[in-house]
Amino acid sequence: MSNEKVDLNKIIRDSRDTLLNPKSYFSALPLKGGFAEPVIKVAIYGFVAGLFAFLWSILGLSAMGGTGIMGGAVGIMALVWAIVASIVGLFVGAVIMLVISAICGGNTDFEANLRVTASLMVIYPIQALLSFFYGINLTLGGLVWVIVALYAIYLLYLAITLALKGKESAAKIVALVLVVLMVIGFFAGRKANKVARDYSDELEQFRLEQLD
Repeated sequence: MSNEKVDLNKIIRDSRDTLLNPKSYFSALPLKGGFAEPVIKVAIYGFVAGLFAFLWSILGLSAMGGTGIMGGAVGIMALVWAIVASIVGLFVGAVIMLVISAICGGNTDFEANLRVTASLMVIYPIQALLSFFYGINLTLGGLVWVIVALYAIYLLYLAITLALKGKESAAKIVALVLVVLMVIGFFAGRKANKVARDYSDELEQFRLEQLD
């Protein structure tokens, strides 16, 4: 692992460019430089995502529902889990990315795929930010999730073809498969969120009844 200086301002600029100018960003993305920056980057993403999850839980705008003590407890767990999940997800995602890149005839260097994965994880806090729509309406929240997921798949396609130099034809097939899986996940997730929200509301109601 090479020594590298982590620049917070650079991480912010890179995150903005990933979302707003992805073609140029992935075309020029350095595939070497060490593991420190991508790990810190995704930890920041996880922290920001966790803060949003905590805020929406306090305000009763999360998919889990609940406010007050129950919402706060859910929010704190979400904050801690978001940070841990982001770091674990980086390395697991890098392995998955490596496999996808290999299928598409692209770069199979682990560090290169890890750095690409770290960049793609900018979607994590964006999804967390927009998750308050679930608290307004489960269907609306699901539709917003679909839009974000579609953009994430588009970013993945660009990352494979531009950064990892994979074949466009193979990358398109991978993207189409992911779209199908996303649609399935939308309907499955909608049902799971409704069950979780109903359960959380029942717990909150039970707690209030015990206080009366």
